[in-house]
Order: sequence, then C-alpha cells, then structure tokens
Amino acid sequence: MTRHTTKGFRSALISSWALLFGFGILMIGDGLQGTLLAVRADLEGFSTTTTGIIMSSFYLGFLFGSILTPRIVVSVGHIRVFAALAALASAAILVHALFISTEIWIGLRLISGFCLAGLYVVAESWLNDKATNETRGQILSLYMIVTYIGVAIGQLLLNYADPSGFPLFILISILISIAVIPLLLSASATISFEESSNLGLVELIKISPVGSAGMFVIGFVSAAFFSVGPIYAKRVGLDLENVSYFMAISVLGTILLQWPVGYVSDHFDRRRVIVVITFLAACSAVICALIPGTSTTSLLISVGVFGGLSLPLYSLCVAYTNDRLDPSEMVAASGSLVLISGIGAVLGPFLVSAIMAGFGILYFFPTLAVAFGFMTVIALIRRKARKTAVKSSSSTMIPSAYHYTSTAVENTQQYVKDEYDEYD
Repeated sequence: MTRHTTKGFRSALISSWALLFGFGILMIGDGLQGTLLAVRADLEGFSTTTTGIIMSSFYLGFLFGSILTPRIVVSVGHIRVFAALAALASAAILVHALFISTEIWIGLRLISGFCLAGLYVVAESWLNDKATNETRGQILSLYMIVTYIGVAIGQLLLNYADPSGFPLFILISILISIAVIPLLLSASATISFEESSNLGLVELIKISPVGSAGMFVIGFVSAAFFSVGPIYAKRVGLDLENVSYFMAISVLGTILLQWPVGYVSDHFDRRRVIVVITFLAACSAVICALIPGTSTTSLLISVGVFGGLSLPLYSLCVAYTNDRLDPSEMVAASGSLVLISGIGAVLGPFLVSAIMAGFGILYFFPTLAVAFGFMTVIALIRRKARKTAVKSSSSTMIPSAYHYTSTAVENTQQYVKDEYDEYD
C-alpha cells in the first residue's frame, strides 16, 4: 500500500467512523431479528418451506425498497426518508410478537426488508463516495467487518431471553431506534454527482459476467444461510445456545478473513481471487455437510471457515465490477447489482428450504456448495475467455486509480430513472 493510498484510506475512515458505529448497532438488531424469527417460526410449528417463504419475503421487500426508496427521496430528502424508514422498521418487529400468523409475518418481513434497503443505501453511499480503485476493497471490507461484527453480536443476544417471549422483540426495536442517531448526524453532508450514462442490466452482465454472477450467488447463499441456517442447526440437534454460536461463528470467520481478502484483491487480479475463494467456499460447504452428528465443535469450526470464505465475496464482487466501469457508468451499474443480488436473495431461502423439505435437512450445505461450484466454473470460463480476448486486442481499458465513485442512493435512483425513460 502506497503512502498516498494509506492517507486516502485514513481520511475516509475518519470522516465515516460515526456512521460505521451507528450502522454496527443497526446490524446487531438486524442480526438478532433474522435468527429470532427463524427460531420462533420453528417453535410455532411452521414448516420449513413456510419459514423459507416468510424469510424470503424480507429480501423481496429489500428489492422493492432499493428501487422505490430513491424515488421517494427525490420528493422529501434523504434524512427524512431515512428517519421514517427507521421508525417503521422499529415498529414492524414489535408487531411480529403480537400476531403469530404466516400471512402477517410475510407482510411484516416485506416491510422490514423495504425499510432496511433504505438504511443500507445511506451507509453505502457515504463509503462509496470516499473510495477509489486503490482503496475500494479495503473500505468495503471495513464496512463489511463492522456489519458482521454487529450481526455476530446479534446472534449471541438470542441467549438473552426466551425466543418464545416478547423481550427479544423489544430489544431489537430499541437497537434500531438508537442506531439511527449517529447515522442521521453523519449522513447530513451533501454529496455531488457526475452525470451518469445509461447502462442496462443486460449490458452490465456483458461487461462483467463474473461480478454479476457473483452478486447473484452471494445473495442466494447469504440469504439462505441467515434465514434457514438457524432451522438447520436446530434440526441437527443443537440446543438454543449452540444455535446462536452456529450463526455467530460463521460471522466471526467473516470478520477474520474479510480484511485479508479485501487487501489481497487490491494487490492481485480480483478475478483470480474470486476463483480461489469460491472454490474453497464450495469445499468448506461440503465439509460442513459431512460433520453433523459427529461433533458439535467440529461443526462450529467448519461453519466458521465457511462463513469466512463465502461472505467476503460481496465486497469482492462489487469492487471487481466497478473496476471495469467508467465513472459515468457506476450510477446505473450499482442499481443493477442491487437487483441481481436481490433476486438471488429472494430465491435463496425459498429454494433451499424447499430442497430441505423434499430431500432432507442434510441437503442444506450441499445446496450451498453447488451454488459456489457454479460460481467457480463461471469465473474459470471467463478468466480463460478474457485471456483470449487480451491476446487478440491491441489495447485494454485501464481503470483510473483515483476517480469519482457514485453513491448507492443516487446509483439506484438514476438506474430506475433510466429504465423508466426507456419506456417514455
């Protein structure tokens, strides 16, 4: 890392620490919420498939939120929309405990997902505005580390009270309410934007098929793991305490490996790093599938390795895709990436739970292994195709080391505007 890069990273960190702190608190509540609802659904007698549908509705709401929230922001402003979504998310979790109903829970998860989409884009907009090609991997890695530290703490809070009671729902509401204070204070600065060009979903996939496929796979796997994982852990014989450890240690593995993966990806070919990481993630999923019933300790260690290898792929794929775009294209591209990841997240819990219901609970990790295997094959094929293209081309586009990076709120907003303009 050069001295200039170190200074740039330090500057971005200083200006964003309050937002990262508040976002970490928000993730504690979000992490506890997902696991609590999965466990509570199982305690209430919901089937695996029904629980999968309930949990998938969160990501469907997230997908809608990522598209519609920026349109609302244009009318009333970022801060007001952010505060309103936080208040709604805080209230929605409390209603879960009042009404134990499949239909109501699906609706509430849709609302929660919609709200969390708005909260996410504010945090990501701030960080993306500070990033360059030389620091993007590290900035996004730090963001993901803070995210997963919060999620890990949230898993452990499952032991604070009986999941069949009301206190945990109240705790989540309190955490979401407190988290918005530093976020609102730190997200007040105005951010300027360059004029963006129209970049459609199909065109983005052509430009970066590896990054696009990676966003779909990591959306699929992470949503399935955090939604259905607690049910899997409970069904293979883990008690409530070990279920929380099962989920938390996967996040701990991510925390330990997120920064090294980001650092390596900033200094080596990102596509090669993607190939290696996805292959190892698939192997770790296979190992996890072979352990249940033998040793709880071995299962927890294996899950920690799986989490450490799989979840950092999000920031890796985002950085890889942006490296191949002009600054004017990043606005529309970010909206497309949100959609791709969201589609994977919607399908993940539903398909994995359906497979578990049809073939058995032990098909949880093999299904995730297949997803990563699919990603590895695509990355290898594209790496070979890229080499062939480079040999036949006299020049290649070299991304600027220091260029403007668009924010997530405006990225999605511009993407939606461009898509609507096409039909006007």
